[in-house]
Amino acid sequence: MTRIPLTLYNSLSRQLETFQPIDPTDVGLYTCGPTVYNYQHIGNMRA
Repeated sequence: MTRIPLTLYNSLSRQLETFQPIDPTDVGLYTCGPTVYNYQHIGNMRA
C-alpha cells in the first residue's frame, strides 16, 4: 500500500507541514464541540 503524506497548515508557524505521528500505529483527533446531527467528517473541523 502506498502511503500518501498528510500535509496540514500550522497556524503558529504559518506554513504547511507534513504530519508526523508520535506513534504511527495510533493517531487520535480532538474536535471542539459536538456534531449532533450526523457523524463527524473533516468538513466539520474547519476553523
